[in-house]
Amino acid sequence: MAPLDVAVVVPAYNAAATLPETLAALARQTYDAGRVEVVVVDDGSSDGTAAVAARFGITVVRQENRGPAAARNAGVAASAGHVVVFTDADCVPEPDFLAALVAPLLADPGVAGAQGAYRTTQTSLTARFAQCEFEDRYAYASRFPCLDLVATYAAAFRRDVFEAAGGFDAAFTKADNEDTELSYRLCRLGRRLVFAPEARVAHRHPATLGRYLRVKAGRAYWRLRACRNHPEKLVRDGYTPPVIRFQTALGAVCLGGVALWPVLGGAVAAGAAAGIMLSSLPFARFAARRDSAVGLLAPGFVLARSLAFAAGALAGAARRFAPGSACDASGGGKRP
Repeated sequence: MAPLDVAVVVPAYNAAATLPETLAALARQTYDAGRVEVVVVDDGSSDGTAAVAARFGITVVRQENRGPAAARNAGVAASAGHVVVFTDADCVPEPDFLAALVAPLLADPGVAGAQGAYRTTQTSLTARFAQCEFEDRYAYASRFPCLDLVATYAAAFRRDVFEAAGGFDAAFTKADNEDTELSYRLCRLGRRLVFAPEARVAHRHPATLGRYLRVKAGRAYWRLRACRNHPEKLVRDGYTPPVIRFQTALGAVCLGGVALWPVLGGAVAAGAAAGIMLSSLPFARFAARRDSAVGLLAPGFVLARSLAFAAGALAGAARRFAPGSACDASGGGKRP
């Protein structure tokens, strides 16, 4: 079967420092260069992002800052490939990235989208823990014949499928769970999404614990919004191991215990924290086979992660159900 024409869309906001590596890596792809179009969408940057992109001789779209969901939609509208591929301006695709990501769509007309994988060369313990987390998620997702999350750091969709679904919901103004929401819509439409583990991009994970925990709190906050029209995903999905939901619930109990301190709060918080750390031992063994130091520290990292997830989820729930909340106003699909 002949290769498919591919449009690679890279949303970029103040990404002048990292974008050159991304674009240089895309120029080194083994996929037929004559069938690849690269589009960078400058999402209202205040640095030299657009000028950096222009030096690579690719298509550059400029817009006011509206977030990566709207930027990706604009990039797709400015391109012409049969397949639309997304990666981020802080990712460095491996040479076979496009070939591996598009391969499932070439092999099976019933495949609507494919998800690649992260790798990292960072040395900080926090970043190494984050990488082990992703590998644990990949192992869990590989059990399912169809994914329900295709993340945009390494994603491919058939153009007709993407456009028929209405693209990304531009009400997601942050780089957080807009890809989750689109994936849920595609699954509801019966579209098949698959994992392409050989389609790898190098990424800079959060290198400090504080940054990592802020990211995790944000993930939980925006995940509630992604589940607004898909409440069944709050209970089970094909990306989040069930133990993480259990740990997040215990995290909420732990935070409640701290709030009640000292009236019974200490015992409640300590018991919930102990439950989180005990439930983390299978993941600690998984991580230790890949990185012994991360495996040793994993229970502490999981406890901190669970508290961050719980805080983000509680904040999201509070906003969701607050009187007059703007969160109730948005729906799925492309927005102006």
